[in-house]
Amino acid sequence: MNLKLSYNLPTIKTNLQISGSKSETNRLLVLQALYPNLVLENTSSSDDSEVMLNALQNFQLPTSNFQLVDVHHAGTAMRFLTTYFAIQEGREVIVTGSPRMKERPITILVDALNQLGAEITYEEKEGFPPLRIRGNKIVKNRVALPANVSSQYISALLLIAPKLENGLELVLEGEITSLPYIKMTLALLNQIGVKTLFENNTIKVTHHPLPNTQQLITVESDWSSASYWYSIVALSEIGFQVTLSNFKKNGLQGDSALVEIYKNFGVQTVFNDKEISLCKVETLIPETLNLNLNNCPDLAQTIAVTCFGFGISCQLAGLHTLKIKETDRLEALQTELTKLGADIQVTSEALRLQPATYIHPNISISTYQDHRMAMAFAPLALKTNLIIEEAEVVSKSYPTFWNDLKKVGFEITKVN
Repeated sequence: MNLKLSYNLPTIKTNLQISGSKSETNRLLVLQALYPNLVLENTSSSDDSEVMLNALQNFQLPTSNFQLVDVHHAGTAMRFLTTYFAIQEGREVIVTGSPRMKERPITILVDALNQLGAEITYEEKEGFPPLRIRGNKIVKNRVALPANVSSQYISALLLIAPKLENGLELVLEGEITSLPYIKMTLALLNQIGVKTLFENNTIKVTHHPLPNTQQLITVESDWSSASYWYSIVALSEIGFQVTLSNFKKNGLQGDSALVEIYKNFGVQTVFNDKEISLCKVETLIPETLNLNLNNCPDLAQTIAVTCFGFGISCQLAGLHTLKIKETDRLEALQTELTKLGADIQVTSEALRLQPATYIHPNISISTYQDHRMAMAFAPLALKTNLIIEEAEVVSKSYPTFWNDLKKVGFEITKVN
């Protein structure tokens, strides 16, 4: 489905409901499978979370000791389920995914698990899914792994750590990537009563028994999804306002860095009771923006497109994990922004965007089966008409995105 986007009559003030954080939800779904007394509210309605939930529910209602699990494009599900299945004694699973998933490396996680005593082998290409996992009892409790590739490897191990009879000690080697996501995992473990310790580059998690009473956890709404509204408000006229529900001032998500970053674009964030209001105010837009996004790399596409919309330059660093996402996001950004008239250079871990004076109209943006490509470019419809290809890909994290855009004045029509 290709959609043509334009912008006509803005709705100056709008209230929107964004579903729960995909990152928090997927962690809590694993913990709920390990600790069934957990009750979850405001969980994510994303495809990724549906994949995770279905896989866990089907596994808990087995028809045999062997199962085939297809996670499609869900990278988080691939990593978190790999560790979950690895400790399910007496069960055997093959975890596979889309063609792109089979190109996304998983060696670091598999090696760490096998060193602990798991039994995981590769069904096709060495180092990549699909994986054959034979569940084992893991008694070893110490392993080291590189910390500069993907924090999801670390979080995946931390999530199963309290169910290991000897707990787990993780030694992180090198600079830690996306530290807020690791802290999110530890905070959720602490919230259910698990004792953890994070000193220097070592994390210790103690064994935690099954609690006797139920515990309710409400998932905060998704800051990554909110990022597109920050971009829309930034590129709108003074006074434009959007209110988003179920957000906290001191939440767990690293992408809440948006609050400070988008002050550069005149977006004022007001925290009320369980909601935030984003309002465009008058401000002096900087000529260039230099940011290290090591702690929140998923914001890179949105920020780069916002800067292009303003015609300012930016240099974004700390982006090395974007090479192994749903697509190579750095290359994809370079290709699509160039089509619109941008002068942009990328390396393996950074991008540099030069100031632009003109945006080519009616350009068709390829999304590469990447939800963030579709949503990051959509705000440019405030500046010019454009077409988003394979627009249905937004269901991976934000299924109601296009309907929400219509509520604030975007005109959206299907095209061939």
